[in-house]
Amino acid sequence: MTTSERAAVPVHASAARPPDRRLRLIFILGALSAIAPLSIDMYLPALPQVSRDLSTGAVQAQLTLTACVVGLAVGQIVAGPLSDRWGRRRPLLIGLGVYAVASLLCVFAPTVETFIGLRLVQGAAGAAGIVIARAVVRDLYDGVEAAKFFSMLMLVNGLAPILAPVLGGQLLRFTPWPGVFAALSGIGVLMFLASLLGLRETLPVERRETGGMRATLSTFRALLVDRSFVAPALAGGLGFAAMFTYISGSPFVLQDLYGLSPQAFSIVFGINALGIVLVGQVSGWLAGRVSLDRLLAAGLVIVAVGGVGLLVAVITGVGLVGVLPALFLVVSGQGLVLPNSTALALSGRPPNVAGSASALLGLGQFAIGGATAPLAGIAGSGTALPMALTIAVTALGAAAVARVASQN
Repeated sequence: MTTSERAAVPVHASAARPPDRRLRLIFILGALSAIAPLSIDMYLPALPQVSRDLSTGAVQAQLTLTACVVGLAVGQIVAGPLSDRWGRRRPLLIGLGVYAVASLLCVFAPTVETFIGLRLVQGAAGAAGIVIARAVVRDLYDGVEAAKFFSMLMLVNGLAPILAPVLGGQLLRFTPWPGVFAALSGIGVLMFLASLLGLRETLPVERRETGGMRATLSTFRALLVDRSFVAPALAGGLGFAAMFTYISGSPFVLQDLYGLSPQAFSIVFGINALGIVLVGQVSGWLAGRVSLDRLLAAGLVIVAVGGVGLLVAVITGVGLVGVLPALFLVVSGQGLVLPNSTALALSGRPPNVAGSASALLGLGQFAIGGATAPLAGIAGSGTALPMALTIAVTALGAAAVARVASQN
């Protein structure tokens, strides 16, 4: 089945539900999908402060981001297959409970090494929310309808990157950086309660995977040789890596190099994230009118143009007048890249492997993103060139993958 044919698969009958239940589902799944930006973006304005307080450098401070991202990647590989066997609710609630506790323990981390370890646990636990949210969508929707629903989720989880750094920046006016993690612990508790009370089981017992670890590994192998999965997953992963490089490097570049205050940085970051929300809604409106492959390709072109523009702006030294518009393109283009690459990769997968497919998809995104994060600060905070070069290379790589896949 081609990706175009797969995109035409109709919505499951079970997806027809009252508007109030659909809105509740959008809110809860959107919040769960926002665990990554909440865990990362809310903490971004505090990175320079953490570096000073823990007497460490920019690279070590950025490793606290990498640890969280590695946890988000590895945790999905565990939680996704478990949700195929146990159902969606049980591993989700366990993950959210551990996330709340790990976030609270971050408040008391005495050294950067301890802090990095706790961030790893925090990310691994929070991964359950991300991977299971995608699996729930696949339980209920497919193809174009899945792409539309993922775009709708961006109305909720798109607010996280807008509000998180703003909230983080404001918290830093009244509390040192550990206060950010106390707030994240409280958010984890609220997500746990919302999921416990408002999210029903979407994978009934008769549709669950019963083959154990051997069946899971067989599913992984089948997905990794399936071009209809690998191409959108890899393109989306490289596109996500471009954005994550921006997430990791921009606090130092925009604050230390270009002189923005934590509050001004939060505003710039929020404007860029608003671009994701708006473009995501355009993507949802176009889904069904334009093929998902073309929407993904258009998003990757926008990200690549922004990446190249950023590199040119940094090399020529034009300053924020060139840097900020380029970063806006890199980030807002994700509104086309993320929902459509996800829908293409998951469409047509049986419900009993949706968690495993979602896990591999998430692993690719966060593993590539985690690998690129330290590169943004490899030359210190005195230059923006490493960040710009990494964004340009990953963005162009994503566009190249999509181009090659479309020709085969």
